[in-house]
Amino acid sequence: MMTRRSGMLAAALALAFSALAAPAAAQDKPPLKILVGFPPGGSADVMARLVGDALRDDFSPVTVENRAGAGGRIALAAVKHAKADGQTVIILPSGPMVLFPHVYKKLDYDAVKDFTPVSLLAHFQFGVVSGPASGAATVADMLAKTKADPKNATYGSPGLGTLPHFMGVMLEQSTGVAMTHVPFQGGGPANNALLAGHIGYKFDVVSETAELHRAGKVRIIAVTGPARDPQVPEVPTLKEAGVNMEATAWFAMYAPAGVPAPVLARLERAVSAAVHKPALQERLRKLGYEPVGSTSAQLAAAQRTDLARWEKPIKATGVALD
Repeated sequence: MMTRRSGMLAAALALAFSALAAPAAAQDKPPLKILVGFPPGGSADVMARLVGDALRDDFSPVTVENRAGAGGRIALAAVKHAKADGQTVIILPSGPMVLFPHVYKKLDYDAVKDFTPVSLLAHFQFGVVSGPASGAATVADMLAKTKADPKNATYGSPGLGTLPHFMGVMLEQSTGVAMTHVPFQGGGPANNALLAGHIGYKFDVVSETAELHRAGKVRIIAVTGPARDPQVPEVPTLKEAGVNMEATAWFAMYAPAGVPAPVLARLERAVSAAVHKPALQERLRKLGYEPVGSTSAQLAAAQRTDLARWEKPIKATGVALD
């Protein structure tokens, strides 16, 4: 009888402990909302969804929310005003954090003071893209044609004040050639203009142009990073092509300012571990990104470096947006 009662008591205790353990387990996996300041399907959205999937072992649920507009500034404003509990973050390219402070006269956020760096996710580079109208097959061709006919030396970008815009400015400063910048309302219209021969060149993320390059519709004549891109290994870097220029960009995760140190430490560890998962690294490299998965301090240092790096080329243009 005592044995039977003991068994029943043990079973009851086991049920009670399991009921207590369920909420504890849920608390061990807090929710995480990842904001993206760009439309679904774009590179920032893809990055956020890949990283979000890799974080499901540590957070539940993980949701990705697109708040597109103003070059990412709408989503940044939402994160700036979110509760600093580590449960609302943003994944974005480096432009809004290192270019916009130099470009906009009245920016509604402080890129350093209003956010907590979490982790630098991945680096990526750009291609110098020659279209059908240019006839340039190499960087040397491009420079020669540009010097001979500067009025027709045009390059497009997704818009005024974007990274591709200032890639062109940096190339001008590095080579002494003069080119005319033609801003478009997004990468798609710039691509269409290049293919139609309305502009001669374009600066674009390599992954966005690699298929057109392989199909022979455009030609990537150089890449802007420190090493050749595995998507187009036959294409030289600008330095290999004789131009003393190197520029990359990155994707990173930020949280609101004031996240408590223990919460940040947990978030930083989880994100870094997620980015170092072999499956995610393989996927990112296929998309043309070099995975990083840094600490918070390393992201802060990268931001400081790029804020200083881009100041000169941006000021040289005189671009100042409201």
